[in-house]
Amino acid sequence: MTEADVPAVSAIRVTGWQAAYDGIVPRSFLDGMTVEADIQQRRRHFDSSKEGTTSTTNLVAVDTHGRVVGWACLGRSGGDGTGAAVGELYALYVQPSLVGTGIGRTLLDAVHAHARVRGFRLMLLWVLTDNTRARRFYERAGYTADGAVQADDYDGVSVPEVRYRSVL
Repeated sequence: MTEADVPAVSAIRVTGWQAAYDGIVPRSFLDGMTVEADIQQRRRHFDSSKEGTTSTTNLVAVDTHGRVVGWACLGRSGGDGTGAAVGELYALYVQPSLVGTGIGRTLLDAVHAHARVRGFRLMLLWVLTDNTRARRFYERAGYTADGAVQADDYDGVSVPEVRYRSVL
């Protein structure tokens, strides 16, 4: 990912949330998301990773015309207590109109390749419990739910998540 990719990544992230989480996350939260606000947040994260203050890796998928059509972000797992060889997939989004075309799987394969290079032997990720499409996607890729759960608050509504893991 380059700094020039930030606006496209933000558009994919916002539209991805609005499409994938409709009916799961409160509509008020989804309607309040803007590409402009996300661009500012992504730029801060991008600058931090350029400066070496974070250890995240951002990957993009591009189409034959060079347009960004997907984005993934990975790094060291933050709170699993299992050691330094554990990575975490923080985000994986594909332009909503292209979901189901293989872009997500290609990105996930690239995530795994980068994770191995970084020395990760296990990958974790969190999925909204009611996001059955994403859960099926990760299960087909070899991830299994490990029993860990958490919840995040979106406009006063607690939305549960389940953790998945895969040995690399």
